[in-house]
Amino acid sequence: MTSIRVLIADDQMMVRQGFTVLLNAEPDIEVVGQAVDGLDALNTVAELAPDVVLMDVRMPRLGGIEATRRLTEPAGATVKVLVLTTFDLDEYVYEALRAGASGFLLKDASAEELAHAVRVVAAGEALLAPNLTKRLIAEFSRVTSSPRAPLKDRIGDLTERETEVLSLIAQGLTNGEIAERLVLAEQTVKSHVGRILGKLGLRDRTQAAVFAYETGLIRPTGY
Repeated sequence: MTSIRVLIADDQMMVRQGFTVLLNAEPDIEVVGQAVDGLDALNTVAELAPDVVLMDVRMPRLGGIEATRRLTEPAGATVKVLVLTTFDLDEYVYEALRAGASGFLLKDASAEELAHAVRVVAAGEALLAPNLTKRLIAEFSRVTSSPRAPLKDRIGDLTERETEVLSLIAQGLTNGEIAERLVLAEQTVKSHVGRILGKLGLRDRTQAAVFAYETGLIRPTGY
């Protein structure tokens, strides 16, 4: 079995050590390194090429959100970032995803939740702590009261089915759940997702969810 290689970036030594112990106890996850701040994370990722970075938000020299942006922006970047923080503030959630994070989890998550989150983002899925999802949707709704026209026009490149799949991605459904909802084979959904990302020039389904909200394709109600 190939292990998921993880780097932990946090300015608190006890947090780094604690996460290392928890994750190394999993048979399919290996912590390959640690970083004490955002700049250290950039250098260490370049050296060790981990699959997933657990990134703290508030760190000296360079914060986690800017470090995430620098890691995920380059063409061909494959590393996934899971943002960890004790601060469940809306702007952190929103900006972390805008910066390219694949997931967002509070530090009080259980060992089981942490390991699950690493596996989810390593597989290319999106991950949000359940207690943050509604607040995130409300934040998207607030900042996108006027959909960005240039982005909105790009939805026209999608077929009706692809648009439907994109809306379900933005609602947090997995490929399996989308397949069940639309009565399709999961492989067919996976193909749709790939075409959506290719047509819109997006890196992963988390960026696709951000795109859907920013263009007004999804207009949350009831929050």
